[in-house]
Amino acid sequence: MSLASGLRVTEALRTRGHDVTAIDTARGPLSRDDERALLARPVVQPTPPSQSELKRMARETLPQMQRVLPSLREADIVFLGLHGGAGEDGTIQALLDLAGIPYTGSGHLASALAMDKDLSKQLFVRNDVLTAEWVMATAESGDEKDSTGKRFRKEALESLGLPVVVKPSKQGSTVGLSVVKKAKDLAPAIAEAFQFDDEVMIERFIAGRELTVGILGDEALPAGEIIPKHEIYDYECKYQAGMAVEEFPAKISAAQTSTVQELARRAFRALKLRGYARIDFRMSVGRTAKFYCLEANTLPGMTQTSLIPQAAAAAGITFPELCERIVRIALDARGKGG
Repeated sequence: MSLASGLRVTEALRTRGHDVTAIDTARGPLSRDDERALLARPVVQPTPPSQSELKRMARETLPQMQRVLPSLREADIVFLGLHGGAGEDGTIQALLDLAGIPYTGSGHLASALAMDKDLSKQLFVRNDVLTAEWVMATAESGDEKDSTGKRFRKEALESLGLPVVVKPSKQGSTVGLSVVKKAKDLAPAIAEAFQFDDEVMIERFIAGRELTVGILGDEALPAGEIIPKHEIYDYECKYQAGMAVEEFPAKISAAQTSTVQELARRAFRALKLRGYARIDFRMSVGRTAKFYCLEANTLPGMTQTSLIPQAAAAAGITFPELCERIVRIALDARGKGG
């Protein structure tokens, strides 16, 4: 996903006259031949990387970033096209801050807050952004005989009911996420989510429509609706062409559009985000629709099927222009725009 986004951004910025070097955090700088070879094959696979593959990438990322840091100091700015893990949780942002290298998107603290779904929801609540009720399971929730905690599961079901969404607290792209409709399926779902994180969120499932709002600088882009082929907007639906229908602008009323855009701006400010982000919502069904904030994506995808580029297009912003505006916003924030 990061490669697909990064390569597309690279080409877009070049069309605007910028000198761009693509860097893979696992391989280092890419030659034009490397770029062409990667573009010649499907970059985003239908299923997410395995747990072992994710761990391998995490081990390789920081050492590689440390090796390329000296060359990054020659750049005016680093455009971050990374998704998930150390690329989106503030780790690389902190490394770049320490080295004094400017970059696009949010800072290390805001990135870490947005990646942690529990902390994000607490800040949403404090800033009057509605979010679904939730409880947290940690590795210590169970006892020695039951790592998923029978007592905890009973309490979670009593407080939230069914169905619920079970997911790692600090992951992205719906990796390790399950929708649980039967009590007997809760323990396996929690165990699955624990494969990817040391904290697991159990959240009340909100029946309704999936909406998203992109934020670009101080501007809320047109709201969009995602209609996935599967029950939920899972990994395959997100990254494989034809697996979801995305409508920009969403077919909701002007008042509803204004409300969800304001909530997106409020969530953006609550997490101290900057530059750009994508804020996701569920719109409940019923006579009076409510918008429940799911999460904020600090480095949203920039692929052919990604949502921020579609929202920008609905606002009359081409993809190369979108990429350049992200760069300009970051430079202006650091007093280097011009």
